[in-house]
Amino acid sequence: MWPRIGGLRTLDLGTPGEMRTNLNTLVLAGVKTATAGLLTEYAGENEDLEHVGERLVLVDDHDALVAVVEVTGVEVVRFADVSWDFARSEGEGDRSIEEWREGHARFWARMGTPVTDDTDVVCVRFRLVSAGDGGIPTGDLST
Repeated sequence: MWPRIGGLRTLDLGTPGEMRTNLNTLVLAGVKTATAGLLTEYAGENEDLEHVGERLVLVDDHDALVAVVEVTGVEVVRFADVSWDFARSEGEGDRSIEEWREGHARFWARMGTPVTDDTDVVCVRFRLVSAGDGGIPTGDLST
């Protein structure tokens, strides 16, 4: 099960350190409005997919709240079928869908889960609701 803050699931992007810091900065700047995960990760953690309207707590390396985002779209597609529109919305500077696929394939292989064209990818789109706690009490971030 993924960690919760105030009853909300957390969203920890990338790997701890420079990568996570950079990705969080892109979210806070409004550049990164999507993220991709592997469907097998959800099953392995006994987690349901995100749903439209769900709020997630973006966290740093210490699981501290960085921001709150709201899910605006969720789609499960084959790795080979991830669209360029989605890849661009990840905001990570990829110049083509091929570059996106190469980078993500390398990342998941480093994480111990090599992907093929048929691997199911969860494509989650979101919008920034508030940076920091935005005045929202951490005991009830779901409102």
